[in-house]
Amino acid sequence: MDPDIRNASDTFEFDDGTTVNRLGFGAMRLTGEDIIGAPGDEAEATRVLQRAVEAGVDFVDTADSYGPGVSERLIGEAIDDDPDVLVASKAGLLRNREGDWTPHGDPEFLKNQVLCSLDRLGVDTIDLYQFHRPDPDTDFEASVHAFAEMKDEKQIERVGLSNVSVEQLETALDIVDVATVQNRYDVGNRDEEAVLRACEKRGIGFIPWGPMYAVDEDEAGPVLDSVAERRDATPHQVALAWLLGHSDVTLPIPGTSSVDHLESNLEAARLELTDEDVAALDGIDPR
Repeated sequence: MDPDIRNASDTFEFDDGTTVNRLGFGAMRLTGEDIIGAPGDEAEATRVLQRAVEAGVDFVDTADSYGPGVSERLIGEAIDDDPDVLVASKAGLLRNREGDWTPHGDPEFLKNQVLCSLDRLGVDTIDLYQFHRPDPDTDFEASVHAFAEMKDEKQIERVGLSNVSVEQLETALDIVDVATVQNRYDVGNRDEEAVLRACEKRGIGFIPWGPMYAVDEDEAGPVLDSVAERRDATPHQVALAWLLGHSDVTLPIPGTSSVDHLESNLEAARLELTDEDVAALDGIDPR
């Protein structure tokens, strides 16, 4: 099957009229082990990115902490500021050699990080820049104000949030327009349902990170396997198709370091689940 999603994927429209295909690509895996350092095969990582764009993916998500800096650099080199691709990145997490992810929302740090992201991506303005995670040691509003200032200075086009509550989203909206929220969400873990519904109400894109984690879970895995067998699909494709059908504002970003896996994931845009399939998947008892 041709994995091109241009005529298969629904689209999401941002407030400024920009539209993207709802099935995107997450570039976290295009790094070394534990998301530290360069991938073992940079040429393959580049091929994955370029094949994604060739297949109609026009929404690519990354972060300054992936590598750190490695994923952004590879995207900058492979996509080369393609005007038809919306690239999203994030700032607000520190990394170390042990692979820890430490929140750091100090405004001056964030303002420094956007300069690094701009340089690695090779752009004058980042399409979407997201606050990666609230920092318990920094006032949340101060961190969001830093992103608002980046937007005012034309360093970023849109502001996004990640790993936030409904209350934090509402607080941020009093400061700046929020284009997207990225929280963990999948068919087996719907803890962030209230945040998703808040995004629906406001027309905010909801990026469910870990969209295929449920495939390996005891509760969801067998149901996904059963539906996949009926539809002649893979459980990963079923998990993605469920997310696309569950809400009009979801923007799943499955990631991989393999062209073959990429093309398999993209076929989820064409997978049509029946009412019986959806009922079975909806009936999974989320953890």
